[in-house]
Amino acid sequence: MVAGLSRCRYGFRMDALDVDGAWVFTPRIHSDRRGSFLEWFLNAEFQADLGHKLDVAQANCSVSLRGAIRGIHFSDVPPGQAKYITCVSGAILDVVVDIRIGSPGYGRWAAVPLNEETRCAVFAAEGLGHAFITLSDQATVLYLCSTPYAPARERGVHPLDPDIGIAWPEGAAPILSDKDAAAPSLAQARSAGLLPDYAACLAHAARLRGA
Repeated sequence: MVAGLSRCRYGFRMDALDVDGAWVFTPRIHSDRRGSFLEWFLNAEFQADLGHKLDVAQANCSVSLRGAIRGIHFSDVPPGQAKYITCVSGAILDVVVDIRIGSPGYGRWAAVPLNEETRCAVFAAEGLGHAFITLSDQATVLYLCSTPYAPARERGVHPLDPDIGIAWPEGAAPILSDKDAAAPSLAQARSAGLLPDYAACLAHAARLRGA
């Protein structure tokens, strides 16, 4: 659910989600008899909205079948890994979870439909958990990542943890990787010292803004 409109700019509209540090970008799609065109990411506009540019260190592409859940994934902060996600084919439900210890919104999640029609994108700042489920027979998802994949810093929380209570769509048995199926609950991850610290995330965001 979108919490509130931030602002409208030339390329897209930006809305804050209920999870602090997460946003949804709705692009302006230009259509004619040839098809359509849009700007799905503009770093100058991104910097104007969030106060810092997104340093893209890696671009990922995943193709997933109906019912596949990827996540809940996150990375140690600092440096963490911010993600800018869009669905270029098919449809998914994208989910951002506040897993930052000490955050006023700890345990809160927000879900956004991403699909090939609206071409919306979701930004999840460093320290937030990210996941999605495929709603169509197949979906292709692109991610821009602020840091490269680093296995030693990658973490996960079980996407079906009832204490988080994500309202995944009904009707299809979820498909999880072995790694995600074995991920700890939010409480277990917290007890093991795996979750990001909210103050550390805020300090990292301030460094990115040059504050």
